[in-house]
Amino acid sequence: MNLKKILTFAGVGLVLFFLIAEPQQAAQLVHNILGTLQTAAEALITFVKQLF
Repeated sequence: MNLKKILTFAGVGLVLFFLIAEPQQAAQLVHNILGTLQTAAEALITFVKQLF
């Protein structure tokens, strides 16, 4: 096995552990990430609208 596969499996395992051990915190983290992405998309849309 190469290092990339080992790190990928370790990362997936860590995410699964976090989801199982702390599901409410994991859901809140996903909610925060999506909210940040939404805000960034809205800012980008506003910027593009101002150009034209």
